[in-house]
Amino acid sequence: MLLLRPDDPFPPVDRALKDPNGLLCAGADLSVERLLAAYRRGIFPWYAGGEPILWWSPDPRMVLFSDELKVSRSLAKSIRNKGYEVRIDTAFAGVIDACAALREEDGTWIGADMRRAYKRLHREGHAHSFETWLDGRLVGGLYGIAIGRMFYGESMFSVATDASKVALAALVGYLAGRGFPLIDCQQRTALLASMGGREIPRRAFLRRVAALVDYPEQPGKWTAQSHVSA
Repeated sequence: MLLLRPDDPFPPVDRALKDPNGLLCAGADLSVERLLAAYRRGIFPWYAGGEPILWWSPDPRMVLFSDELKVSRSLAKSIRNKGYEVRIDTAFAGVIDACAALREEDGTWIGADMRRAYKRLHREGHAHSFETWLDGRLVGGLYGIAIGRMFYGESMFSVATDASKVALAALVGYLAGRGFPLIDCQQRTALLASMGGREIPRRAFLRRVAALVDYPEQPGKWTAQSHVSA
């Protein structure tokens, strides 16, 4: 496996391993510049404490097209009746910290270095959070990266019924309204599949990414506060 030095570029993603699926290289850093360069190429970091930074580009790739979102009857009922409020970019640190705590419980990892790196991305207007609130309390949400008109979902959490799904539904609606057709979901999960996510070949994913990241969308805070409807 290739070990990157600080100034080394990423190798072509077709060099990624098949086992483990998508492992491309290790090393380098989590600077804003490095992370943006990675996402523009369909690469993301994922590693546990004590490991070097590991960079991945799996094949196939789990995605959610904005026009393919599925809202079940139970989720629509939660959106209408539970009093949830969705806010954008008002509690990014709270969302990523809650995602990290949940990940540690299930044996995966969002370490302190990763949290600091994504908080820097948020301060510079590249990373965004969609937050589900109930009675003034943060009960679910997700965060991800926006480049051009491409959104890369990173992680989500929920401590109330359907709270993370409500945030995802709000994200999809918001992105569709801004001309973002695609969300990168990285790897398959049952939750994402139930809401319309599907796997596509990495080559097809990268073709779409190459076109979408070059839209001249400026980084900055996304501000909205509303009750979500389905």
